[in-house]
Amino acid sequence: MADGSRRRAFIGSFTAAGGPGIVTAEVDADSGALTFLSGVDVVPDPAYLALSPDGETLYAVSETAAGAVAAYRVTGDKPEAAGPPVPLDAGGPTHLSLYAGHVLTANYGSGSVTAVPVRSDGSLARSVSGALRHKGGGPHTPRQHGPHAHQVQPDPSGRWIVSVDLGTDSVRVCTLTDGAPVLHRETALRPGSGPRHLAFRPDGSYAYVVGELSPSVTVCRWDATEGVLTPLTETPVLPGAPARDAYPSGIVTSPDGRFVWTATRGEDVLSVFAVVGEELHLITTVPCGGHWPRALTASEGFLYVANERSGDVTWFTADPRTGIPRREGAIRVAAASCVVIG
Repeated sequence: MADGSRRRAFIGSFTAAGGPGIVTAEVDADSGALTFLSGVDVVPDPAYLALSPDGETLYAVSETAAGAVAAYRVTGDKPEAAGPPVPLDAGGPTHLSLYAGHVLTANYGSGSVTAVPVRSDGSLARSVSGALRHKGGGPHTPRQHGPHAHQVQPDPSGRWIVSVDLGTDSVRVCTLTDGAPVLHRETALRPGSGPRHLAFRPDGSYAYVVGELSPSVTVCRWDATEGVLTPLTETPVLPGAPARDAYPSGIVTSPDGRFVWTATRGEDVLSVFAVVGEELHLITTVPCGGHWPRALTASEGFLYVANERSGDVTWFTADPRTGIPRREGAIRVAAASCVVIG
């Protein structure tokens, strides 16, 4: 069994850009500080990671042209392969999550969502059990010449899967039927916004979708009974006109639902929003502590930022009263792509 008295961070990186693969770090419960434990080059470009609920198995997508997903035992401080990587027959998987005994992957290159069964011991079945290929495009060329699934996750109720597609300016609500994602409803967002990631309010009543091609957050009402996502308002992530190639990336919510944080590449900032009814109010922006913040994670009152181009992970204390982050420290991880805390 995993040691429940310790908290660890698992950091993905792009091996093609000099990253070490998957880094394991110890998390200090009081300060949020990360201390390096191990680094393993286990699969090419493990761009995104997900941890099993019991904390014993780590899953990684291999963001390559062929695409694969892999499982690793993390009962010790060095991940050990739990079987060979599973080919996805889907290009450029960028995100993954666990749902109903499956690992789901969002595949940017092929514009699809795939499901791979998880065995009782946490290892993966040898092949994909089902896939849903998105259709459509958007007005922003060449980024929206076709579908580009960027994120997939279950909703807080556990009834639905939602997939965010940058290429089609939409969010798809799906079920998992006989091991395959099945479309229930597609929700259109503003053309050209290029939705990248979605974060649910902790009570499951709202969802916040950050756009990559247009630096803004769309507030949506979420009806978990009917599986309906309804766009309401849109708020810029920056106080003025963005510089070229701003490109927002990650979005997370506070446990009490009072704040939302986003990361924006190019500008290298974190944006802080107050939740006011069905709207977000931009409070301020703060430097992310590095260059090109690719992913943002919230855990136990701390924020962790994977800064891809400066090759580090920075951590911040989030003020519980104002929501404003204060930088506390950093750890070196070349070509860092994501952080998972468990």
